[in-house]
Amino acid sequence: MADRIVIITGGSKGLGAGLVRSYLESGDRVATCARSTTPEVEAWSSDPASADRFLFVEADLAVRDEAAAFVQAVVTKWGGVDILVNNAGVARDGILAVFADEDVDTVVDLNMKATFQVTKLVSRRMLSKGAGKIINISSIVGLSGYRGLSVYAATKGALDAFTRSLARELGSRGITVNSVAPGYLRTEMSHGLDEGQMQQIIRRTPAGRLGEPGDVARAVQFLTSDDNDFITGQVLVVDGGLTS
Repeated sequence: MADRIVIITGGSKGLGAGLVRSYLESGDRVATCARSTTPEVEAWSSDPASADRFLFVEADLAVRDEAAAFVQAVVTKWGGVDILVNNAGVARDGILAVFADEDVDTVVDLNMKATFQVTKLVSRRMLSKGAGKIINISSIVGLSGYRGLSVYAATKGALDAFTRSLARELGSRGITVNSVAPGYLRTEMSHGLDEGQMQQIIRRTPAGRLGEPGDVARAVQFLTSDDNDFITGQVLVVDGGLTS
């Protein structure tokens, strides 16, 4: 299972960093990208235990040429891609009637268009060898809808639709495609919530706590493991029962 070639987009912090850490601990080779480096990236790059199995490229995936250059850098270094985790995303909140056009573009360009582009480039490599695993990180917001997050919810719902259709396209060639939809996680994405809001979410969650990146990473690891060659086109919700 170890020593797979894994691309995780947006892996410099938060959930993405948790995913990178999980695959590095599994013994895999992991490439990630972000618009700027972080202490986590610097640590992986300098740690003798991971440095030769880790690749970081500064890239804005919303810029098509930069997305292509990132994928090419991975292929040049390691020769292919076994697993793709489309994690990169951005949220902008606000009521649609007064939502800035620039914010619409920012959310759609990264959450949707960049995901389509990276997946297009990587899936070509997977098709050539007849194997691969693709995971799209969506969100419970795309399933339930939340006031003030209509644009973000639309992009995450689109990723789930993308998952279902792409699974049909690629299934006969040995490639599985699934979505993982996290709930509220204890990452920088939840730092904008005050203590009262956090406690309200926890009270409504049957598991009695916020999620951790490791909760999502374990689900992603299973879906991309050798144990899974039949589950495809599905949305696995990891939210502690919040949407149950």
